[in-house]
Amino acid sequence: MTTTYAVLSEGLRKNYGEIHALRGLDLAVPEGTVCGLLGPNGAGKTTAVRILTTLTPPTGGRALVAGHDVTRDPAAVRRAIGVTGQYASVDGDLTGRENLRLFARLAGLRGPARRARADELLERFGLGEAADRVAGTWSGGMRRRLDLAAGLITRPRVLFLDEPTTGLDPAAREQIWTAVRRLSEEGTSVLLTTQYLEEADRLADEIVVVDGGRAAATGTPARLKARIGARAEVTVAERGAVARAAAVLDRLTGGLPVLDEERLTVGVTVLDDTLTLPRIIRELDAAGVPVTDASLRPPTLDEVFLRLTGARPAITGTERDTDAETGTGTGTGTTTEADQEYAA
Repeated sequence: MTTTYAVLSEGLRKNYGEIHALRGLDLAVPEGTVCGLLGPNGAGKTTAVRILTTLTPPTGGRALVAGHDVTRDPAAVRRAIGVTGQYASVDGDLTGRENLRLFARLAGLRGPARRARADELLERFGLGEAADRVAGTWSGGMRRRLDLAAGLITRPRVLFLDEPTTGLDPAAREQIWTAVRRLSEEGTSVLLTTQYLEEADRLADEIVVVDGGRAAATGTPARLKARIGARAEVTVAERGAVARAAAVLDRLTGGLPVLDEERLTVGVTVLDDTLTLPRIIRELDAAGVPVTDASLRPPTLDEVFLRLTGARPAITGTERDTDAETGTGTGTGTTTEADQEYAA
C-alpha cells in the first residue's frame, strides 16, 4: 500500500547570508495524521513552516504540500492549507460572527455560503452563544478557538498550527486539543509546532525533533521514549547499602548507576523492556539491601528532548518560537522584500 503524504520535504535548506537556518530538513507527514515539530529556539522550526506555507522561498531542496510543490505552484499550496499562528489574528472590535464572515469573504465564499460556514464553525467550536459579542471581550481560550475556526474556513487538507495553546490555562488548552484530535479523526492533516511537550505527547502520531536545521530524530512518542530507556530508582534505608544497591542495578541493567549518598538513592537507565520492578526488588532483597522505596518509570518526552538536543524546552508558553539565526518569529517577525514578493 502506497503512503500518500500531506507534507514531504527532502533536503530542505534555507540560508540567510552566512547563516544556515535549515541544513537539509527531511519531513514526511502521512495524510490524516498529526505531526509534532519540536526543537529548541533557533532550531529552524519557524523557518520550515514559513517555507511550507509559501511565505519564504527555500535556498535548496524540495517540498511538497498536499501534492503541490511550494516553489513551482505556491498558489495551489495556499488553496490547500490553513494556518493558525501563535497569536490570535481575530479582530477584537468585531463580533465572533463578523470575524468568521470576514475571513470567509477573504477566502472567496459568497453571501449564503459565507454565512452558513461561519455559523457552522461557531457551533462546532462551542462559540454560538458568544457569537454576537465583540471578540475583545472573550477569554483567551475562546479567541484561540475562534482563530482555529478561521483557519478552517476553506476546509483545508493540511492545517499548520504554530504554538496553538501558548498562554492558555489547562482547561482552554484541553479544548484546543479536543478540537485538533477531532480534525485529525476527520482526515485533516496537521503539522503542529509546540514547546509544550505534553501537547506533542497527547496529540502527535509522530514527532520530528529538529535541531541545528535538521531532523535529529523521528518517531512516535513511544518509540522516541524507548530510545533512551526507562528509569529505575531505589531508595535504601542506610548509607552503607547505597553501594550494594548500585552493584545489583549495574548487574541487572548493564547501565551506569548514579549514586546519591545524601538522599540514599541509586538511579539507572533501563534499556531492557523485559526487566520488571518486582524482579528488581527481589534481586535487591536477595542481596540483603534494605529498600524503603523503588520505582521503574518510562522516560518523559522532556527527557527525550534533553537527550536528543541538549536544550531545555520553553514549556511555560511565555517565549515565542523565534529562529534566532534570522531574527524572525511567528506572526510578527520581519521578512525580506524577496519574501514579501514571493508570498504576494
